[in-house]
Amino acid sequence: MSSTYDKSQSSKSLFTTQNIVLTGITWGVLAFLYFLLFSAKIPGADGTEMRAEWYVLGTNIFEAIAYLWSGILCLRNWRSEQIVSGRNVWLAIGIGMLSYFLGGIVFGYIEIFLQQEPFPSVADVFYVITYLSLGVGMILAVASRRLHLEISQWIIVLAIGALGSTLAWLISNQPQTAIPSQSSWFEIVASVLNWFYVLSDVLLLIFATTLLLAFWGGRVSLSWRMIAAAAFSLYIADIWYKYAENSISNYQSGEILEVFWVWSGVLFGMGAALEYEASLNRSRRERGKKRG
Repeated sequence: MSSTYDKSQSSKSLFTTQNIVLTGITWGVLAFLYFLLFSAKIPGADGTEMRAEWYVLGTNIFEAIAYLWSGILCLRNWRSEQIVSGRNVWLAIGIGMLSYFLGGIVFGYIEIFLQQEPFPSVADVFYVITYLSLGVGMILAVASRRLHLEISQWIIVLAIGALGSTLAWLISNQPQTAIPSQSSWFEIVASVLNWFYVLSDVLLLIFATTLLLAFWGGRVSLSWRMIAAAAFSLYIADIWYKYAENSISNYQSGEILEVFWVWSGVLFGMGAALEYEASLNRSRRERGKKRG
């Protein structure tokens, strides 16, 4: 009986917020070093320079584990009765993280193993679910909190929204590299998805900035700083990929800026862990006041 209790206590001590945050930071640093050290292209059999398949597979693994880990932590918040921002907020974000995990698996399988163009593909179904879920989660978070932003804070939100929109529009409208002719339905789907992702990135950027300012200084402010940083990281990686697809002929995944996708997953997970801890501390304080 005592050994079972000791194992339970040991397992709880391993999953402390401090250990979760340290694990996330370690994973983010390892991912950065992996991208930095091994992203160089090597000459292929036909003389063209390509990245090694094991390297591209490794980037997919880093990304997949980050989003799976994050999704599990978000769903842990959803199951908690004490969570400050609302359980539905974290359910929506958790679904988004797990959908991105599945989308990454499908995307990597098509690109690496089937050697086919992964956009558009079945992976986009999961990516669309991701953006819709994240949008719902952030809207619920905003709705659950009365916004009392000052004029200067609204100016910051509008400025970031304008800059993000301008950059996304410029990149989306730049001249594209020559691509093999595709059927009209293929081009229509690709165009619709492109604009959906651009619009979603900008909206997530605006929501994240608003939440960051709304929660600033509160008991859960640190967790929402992580969420805002995660949204910024997702925006950077998506914008880079859009630029690369339009400007670089036969672009192959694995450029160093794609590490921001890994960081985004890590930061969402860290934000979930920090809110879980803040919510438990708040619950303890409230119980202490009632006893007093």
